[in-house]
Amino acid sequence: MTKRILQKWHGAGNDFLIDVIGAHAASPWGSTSAQAVCDRVTGIGADGLLVAIDSGTLVEMTLFNADGSIAEMSGNGIRCLAAAVLRVRDREQVSLEVMTGAGNRVVEISLQGDAGYGTVGMGEVIACNNDLEGILAMVNVGNPHVVVRDDSSWTDEVREVLAARWAEQAGGANVEFLSGGASDISIRVIERGVGWTLACGTGSVAAAFVSRSLGESTNDVIVHNPGGDLRVSFTADFATLGGPVAFVSNYEWSIA
Repeated sequence: MTKRILQKWHGAGNDFLIDVIGAHAASPWGSTSAQAVCDRVTGIGADGLLVAIDSGTLVEMTLFNADGSIAEMSGNGIRCLAAAVLRVRDREQVSLEVMTGAGNRVVEISLQGDAGYGTVGMGEVIACNNDLEGILAMVNVGNPHVVVRDDSSWTDEVREVLAARWAEQAGGANVEFLSGGASDISIRVIERGVGWTLACGTGSVAAAFVSRSLGESTNDVIVHNPGGDLRVSFTADFATLGGPVAFVSNYEWSIA
């Protein structure tokens, strides 16, 4: 058995377990162990597990979804990961370069006690071919997204059926249900490998990009997620995401 001390953080309700590992140590985590620790009944419970290999100058991030699959990027997760690294380093503020499956990203993070705020340069948002019936657009934010106009007449069961169909047709994607416009929009998200989440950082960027492309919102927009607000700003098609982080607790977990 390998014992690990995990930090739990959330960004606008999107919660993650984080294992900060030194540069010369190997990660003990795999798909099965990640799924076990993220289980909300038999594990600790989280939307995902983040493994941070901290070399001091660069942090390598591996993100396991709750179902044990690996995702390329998480806008909320990367802020939580940076906050967990700060906590280990016993610092309050840092600019951190993080290597992700979608490329390197720079996170500016500031903590006051167990809470803080961070921004991350999310890179250029890429519009994809839109050949799915009933959607607004498909975009890539380092990971794939399908953005659709929400319909207040839909039940969540209907949304789940639609999202499963669109995600399958897209070859696997997060699905954002978008409403609103101008300087603020609202989304609800069914994440690939997770399900419904209280917030999605990359999904917020995707929805803001599509809303802006349709002429419905501005270059600087507040995105209301069920768990809290995130801010997305654009310079051309380069997106910056800002939002809160909050520490929940430390947990000990044994990997078989």
